[in-house]
Amino acid sequence: MVAVTTAVCRFVAVNATTAGFAYLLVVLAVATAWGLVEAIVASVVAMLCFNFFFLPPVGQFTIADPQNWVALFAFLATALVASHLSDREKKQSLEAKLHQREMEQLYALSRSILLSDTSKAVGSQAAQHIADIFDCKGVALYDSKTLEIFRGGPEDLPDVEGKLKQVVMQGAPVTDDATHLLVAPIILGGREIGGLALQGISLSDGGLQALLNLVAIALERVRTEEAARRAEAARQSGEFKSTLLDAIAHEFKTPLTSIKAASTSMLGDTAALTPQFRELATIIDEEADRMSLLVTEAVRMSQIDAGKVHLERKSVTVDHLLRGVLDHFSAKSEDRVLGVGKHEGLPRVYVDEELVSLALRQLIDNALKYSPPGSPIEISTGLSQHHVLIRVCDRGPGIPERDRERIFEKFHRLRPAKDRVPGTGLGLYIAREIIRTHGGDLWVEEPSGSGSEFCATLPVRDEDVKG
Repeated sequence: MVAVTTAVCRFVAVNATTAGFAYLLVVLAVATAWGLVEAIVASVVAMLCFNFFFLPPVGQFTIADPQNWVALFAFLATALVASHLSDREKKQSLEAKLHQREMEQLYALSRSILLSDTSKAVGSQAAQHIADIFDCKGVALYDSKTLEIFRGGPEDLPDVEGKLKQVVMQGAPVTDDATHLLVAPIILGGREIGGLALQGISLSDGGLQALLNLVAIALERVRTEEAARRAEAARQSGEFKSTLLDAIAHEFKTPLTSIKAASTSMLGDTAALTPQFRELATIIDEEADRMSLLVTEAVRMSQIDAGKVHLERKSVTVDHLLRGVLDHFSAKSEDRVLGVGKHEGLPRVYVDEELVSLALRQLIDNALKYSPPGSPIEISTGLSQHHVLIRVCDRGPGIPERDRERIFEKFHRLRPAKDRVPGTGLGLYIAREIIRTHGGDLWVEEPSGSGSEFCATLPVRDEDVKG
């Protein structure tokens, strides 16, 4: 281009000024079409040609007039600056186009992820979308929770599993220039939830980070949907179990009521029964009570798990509540002493009397079963802020500190008592859930002596406290 410009200017016989502007336009054209290095070369060649062909003495690389030296270097400087500016503008334009393309690709990816078919593996769909949209040779997406690797693209990535797990552990990306492979961790909320391997892709740092964020959102969306499905399945299962147990309980209650009525009638007729038949009738009566309790526990547990416990609250006195509970144990306590400590001035509690009575019966029944025969069961009451505190203390073996929270779990029973004490492991779980549903709490403490002390709090209304 410099040679052609020189030939044209010589043929037309232009002056030095016109030739200088022509060379300057050539340098700008070179900078625009190629780059800075080519423009610098063109500037130097143009300066030499300008000196040799247009500045006196013509035909020599010398300059006679000092003013021409100034003009020559001014031309060179202008050409270099102009070429630099043109090259920078070209790079900025290219970067802007690349940035716009990345934004379009990221938008397309986000739209594809949002429209993914939830009935299929979202991880596989995301990996394939990345390969298609970003024109990747191979994509591997690793989910650290499920330990699955989802692949996309026309080429497989061998031996990529170890690299994915490595970046998840280290939290830093790894690049392999020989294979053009980039492996980066997927981070959400400050924790690594997976890894992404990309082969044959060129992204800016900001574009790569945006891509990783989109993939993190996709993985989190999958986990959220799975959790929601599990919760819905559990809810439906709980409702079904509750309905089924209600039906079974209804079918059990009718024959149990008949059996209980018959055994009570037989035991009431003392003259007609021989000692042997009286013993059998007593066993029938006790086992009928036990069966009734098991059915009640199963129904209450299913209702609690399904969130179907409906409270019919009313204001009752603590003495009335405890009197009804103790009347239930009048025939079962035998030689036990059920002592109730009085506390004057207790406010009325606002509770569902039937459910709270069931919870307190569980605590007293638990104390009777696990404490030695003949030992007393002490029940005391008190006031703690806006709650009435009820304590049930026994003289049993006590509960180790490590098990004081676990005994309230479903079906959990202490190992030494499993073989010698009958039970289902549901009583304390049901009692605590009933108390907590009322806004109170249930826990166990170790008294100053031997045994265990169960503490339950029941809420009271503000006006009852003031009264």
